[in-house]
Amino acid sequence: MNQIIKRCAWCGDDPIYQAYHDHEWGMPCHDDDQLFAMLCLEGMQAGLSWITILKKREAYYEAFDGFDAVKIAQYDSQKVDELMNNEGIIRHRLKIEAIISNAKAYLKIKQNQSFNDYVWGIVAGHQSNTPLINHPKDINDIPTQTQASQALSKQLKKDGFKFVGPTICYAYMQACGMVDDHVIDCTYKRK
Repeated sequence: MNQIIKRCAWCGDDPIYQAYHDHEWGMPCHDDDQLFAMLCLEGMQAGLSWITILKKREAYYEAFDGFDAVKIAQYDSQKVDELMNNEGIIRHRLKIEAIISNAKAYLKIKQNQSFNDYVWGIVAGHQSNTPLINHPKDINDIPTQTQASQALSKQLKKDGFKFVGPTICYAYMQACGMVDDHVIDCTYKRK
């Protein structure tokens, strides 16, 4: 018998969105470099839909040297101009410059601790990098920001990160599994 697949309503019927929902969203991430890349990508979403960024994600990885923070931190104005001409990414100068600022801030954090410990430590308040599982009834029960995302945003900004408002930070927390907002009847909800 075929099981009926039920997903969170936000992913609709787009195969890219569904794959992201099924295999990434809400899955705890503890890899420093991946956490950095996702923070940058979430910032690129500002004013846009996440599907726009998902469709360009591969191009972003290519354009930004695989999100190698050491390389990105060395980008100069000539490289920014080159990126502004890259049709595969969102050509928004402030967002491109934000990735460079974020790389510098990320490297500074990593001098003292892992980025995993840094972001999960701000968000968590709970132990052992354990995600907060909310069990929302439906999409209307999912907040756009929380006290934790506000705290993360405040600290990230203080430490030099850009495009990290509390709404972006909450989306980041969801994307990296710090919080699991799969609705109760979602087939892919985490146990």
